[in-house]
Amino acid sequence: MDDIQTKSDLIVELIAISKEAGKAILEVYDTNFDYKIKKDSSPLTKADTLSHNIISERLKVLTPEIPILSEENSEISFNVRSQWNPYWLVDPLDGTKEFIKQNGEFTVNIALIENNMPILGMIYIPVSDEIYWGLEKHGSYYQKNINEKKRIHVSEITHKPLRIITSRSHENKLPHSFLSQINDLEIINKGSSLKFCLIASGEADIYPRLGPTSEWDTAAGEAIVKFAGGKVVTISGESILYNKKDSFINPNFIVASNNKIITDFLTNLSN
Repeated sequence: MDDIQTKSDLIVELIAISKEAGKAILEVYDTNFDYKIKKDSSPLTKADTLSHNIISERLKVLTPEIPILSEENSEISFNVRSQWNPYWLVDPLDGTKEFIKQNGEFTVNIALIENNMPILGMIYIPVSDEIYWGLEKHGSYYQKNINEKKRIHVSEITHKPLRIITSRSHENKLPHSFLSQINDLEIINKGSSLKFCLIASGEADIYPRLGPTSEWDTAAGEAIVKFAGGKVVTISGESILYNKKDSFINPNFIVASNNKIITDFLTNLSN
């Protein structure tokens, strides 16, 4: 990535791209928009398409040598994309269900994948004009004002109550074996990749995802959590590897601030 341009310049460019996409999303959000259902039963709005087109066009100019995989151009065969390294992985509108509900909990997600793992992740929240980003060897940051950034880090203490995040619009049943072992807990419902942001910023402790997600749903958030000091592992304790199979569906996984919380969860899950 150093050969492309300096890392700081790349972040500045990605922020501008995310904000441009976010502006287009909000222009649709403020109208009486409709939507259709895709083959995978997920909704698609005009905002998804506009954001995809903006991000794809800008990334092609910014890094013409790096291919782009987006939720909205995911028909690329595995034989082709398996040869990519690095590549951009984009969810132009993460949380389309939240967008349709108009609750504001939707994001723009951009990640750079190298050697099957995210080395850069950016999540932009159009409604609040907030941005989170993480970069390998540089850490993770939060920005509300473009001229001010704040380093973020996962919580370094074990909170009571334990703050558990669940998905607002997708079934994600927490195992009774885990919950029954915890006397003091707080359940937080959030849409889209905001769940990763809360872990990375120390506002939540664990996000167990026991339900289907796609690689573009998680890559940017994983980078931000990991470079903020957190952990993202499958329920078998392994790393999520991107672009290693024909399907984009992730295994069940856990996002947490530290290994102890993950160990406790996996122990109770197996009981």
